[in-house]
Amino acid sequence: MEKISRISDWIGARPVGPSDGVVEHLLTDSRSLCFPETTLFFALRTGKGDGHRYIADLLTRGVRMFVVEQLPQQPDPSATYLIVDDSLQALQRLAAHHREQYNIPVIAITGSNGKTTVKEWLYQMLSPDYVVTRSPRSYNSQIGVPLSVWGLSERTQIGIFEAGISQPGEMESLAAIIRPTIGVFTGLGDAHQEFFSSMEEKRREKWRLFEGCERVFTIGAGDDPLLEGKKLCGEVCRYLGMSDDVIAERMKHLESVAMRLEVKQGRHDCVLINDSYNNDLSSLDTALDFMMRRPERRDRQRVLILSDICQTGLSEQQLVRHVRALLQSRGIDIFIGIGPVLSRSGLGYGFADTESFMRSEVFQRLRGALILIKGARSFRFENITAALEQKVHETVLEVNLAAVVDNLNHYRSFLIRDTSREVRATPFVCMVKADAYGAGAVEVSKTLQDQGVSYLAVAVADEGAQLRAAGITTGIMVMNPEMSSFDTLFEYNLEPEVYSFRLLDALVRAAEKSGVTDFPIHIKLDTGMHRLGFDPEKDMPELLRHLHRQSALVPRSVFSHFVGSDSDDFDAFSREQYRRFSVGANALQEGFSHHILRHICNSAGIEHFPEYQHDLCRLGLGLYGIDSRTNAMLSNVSTLKTTILQIHDIPANETVGYSRKGRLQRDSRIAVLPIGYADGLNRLLGGGRGYCLVNGHKAPYVGNICMDVSMIDVTDVPCQEGDTAIIFGEALSPSVLAGLIGTIPYEILTSVSSRVKRVYFQ
Repeated sequence: MEKISRISDWIGARPVGPSDGVVEHLLTDSRSLCFPETTLFFALRTGKGDGHRYIADLLTRGVRMFVVEQLPQQPDPSATYLIVDDSLQALQRLAAHHREQYNIPVIAITGSNGKTTVKEWLYQMLSPDYVVTRSPRSYNSQIGVPLSVWGLSERTQIGIFEAGISQPGEMESLAAIIRPTIGVFTGLGDAHQEFFSSMEEKRREKWRLFEGCERVFTIGAGDDPLLEGKKLCGEVCRYLGMSDDVIAERMKHLESVAMRLEVKQGRHDCVLINDSYNNDLSSLDTALDFMMRRPERRDRQRVLILSDICQTGLSEQQLVRHVRALLQSRGIDIFIGIGPVLSRSGLGYGFADTESFMRSEVFQRLRGALILIKGARSFRFENITAALEQKVHETVLEVNLAAVVDNLNHYRSFLIRDTSREVRATPFVCMVKADAYGAGAVEVSKTLQDQGVSYLAVAVADEGAQLRAAGITTGIMVMNPEMSSFDTLFEYNLEPEVYSFRLLDALVRAAEKSGVTDFPIHIKLDTGMHRLGFDPEKDMPELLRHLHRQSALVPRSVFSHFVGSDSDDFDAFSREQYRRFSVGANALQEGFSHHILRHICNSAGIEHFPEYQHDLCRLGLGLYGIDSRTNAMLSNVSTLKTTILQIHDIPANETVGYSRKGRLQRDSRIAVLPIGYADGLNRLLGGGRGYCLVNGHKAPYVGNICMDVSMIDVTDVPCQEGDTAIIFGEALSPSVLAGLIGTIPYEILTSVSSRVKRVYFQ
């Protein structure tokens, strides 16, 4: 907690307004506001937008302290404005001054991979003995690091912070903020290599973090990265004075950190946010923020199931006050506290242990709620999750929502910049049709809405209505509107693509009948796909006449679709397409005084034709982790996995499956998987053409793939019943499977059946 006047001096600001405020919380994203009275908002200009636009809204919500690069036109006299040249640099200077106040061990972690895993493992090993302040999630950027370091307090005994960079020159500022005493380097990889002239340049840049460290630890080069990461954590703990016996014991209980903040469908219409892996005040606030920002039905109550929080450095009374403040600020409707402290806190329902809660009427009455399950490992909250989870068969599609954001940011890096403001200018239309390419449209759309994309795009109106019912407020385009769907379009504010005079006239009649005026539509031009669209030259005069003789519809955008932006072979045709698009778009714009948005770039076009980006870009396959120009894997979003049900030893010359297609050439071990073509496993992969992965080994499909099961050859694979089989994912790209059977990755992704449970995680 610091006085605003002192902060003003630290960051070299010119203050305007009262100088008696006290700052406890820093805020850069207005959606995460929790304690307005003690919050200092930094109005940052970033690739996502300009924070100055949210000052008026934050004033109405109670915030009175701001760091700005320019004053609002009408400053609020009750507010304090700290005027600086660069808000981001001011945030970083403040965090650096804050760090100087603490003479404690501070561990800094950098590297191309594994930073978050190592950080969480170190926290798990050290937190029983120390009060540890660490980076929330993967807050390792130019913004995330100062926000993390601000979490240091007089109670902190050890700090653990990640530092990630993507370009030369970025590490200097992070090193000045963290000022580590101990360094951890997790290795060098290819990430962001396009911004460095060589791997050596990237290594030198990352190593700048460790200047002044008393000791630096580096990860080993063994075959098992997870094992080497654990060894590294053991070395750090040994350096800090932990005995070998304690290290060995705590190593046994290290939890995987890949599945934090899982979102699952629960029983009785509940939605579960599962964070039953660890519990501290920082991660609790992060999880509550995630919960609060999820668009949900208005009738859905928000429930928090929380275990006692240990090693906070707070007294019981202080801890209860802090939890009470979080519950009030985050809008929790029902609180369930488990453990000796929270059971007597008076905050809500209290239970001495997990078992007594699960036997209670409170547990039985949970219906239609959004439930955050947050507990320390010793309380075994996984039992609560298992009891509340909707039971389906053992084939699941895991969807990494953080990878969706990574891919979105990957394509942001290709966008043109407005050099006058240093703000990336081109927004996205993100494709969530076909249930978000099989990943689940509702959860993916909630993530994209949180990232501030301009539009979501669906194929038909019913898909859009489903998103609106789930709380999505972002603009939604309907790419293939049906004549029977007009009422749905108007009711849910879904903006249709219009591609023909027949559709246009019918839509006008329906809108006029419903009393709708100025309803936005998106005009599609056929520049060479010859699928749908107006002719950009022949049809434009007639199109303008149709549009001008009515007032029900107004063109919001005009667009077309590249046929071959994924291949250099079609560049000449693509440029001709763009010429025709420009002719049609210019003619349409000349007929209206308002600005009509233009878009023609798809995922491949964003990268290949930056000069054609215009007002919007449509992001499809790339968003889901596959580069549409090269079919290379980006950040893997979807992993389809299942479980070995049974293993048979079958002699040579026997057959496996229907029609005796799978004749064995040797004595074999055949495993049975509960996944078939009804789940989306393509039958063409059978007969040895395709394979899955079991414990990292290829296991080919044997015989015909059945409706509900398939068989694989695990003769050369070390495995047992109950082991996991990866159908596709990071280690086995959908592009690889598509290549084996002569199709495209889209088909592999979108074929996953709705009966396969989706599990979402951050």
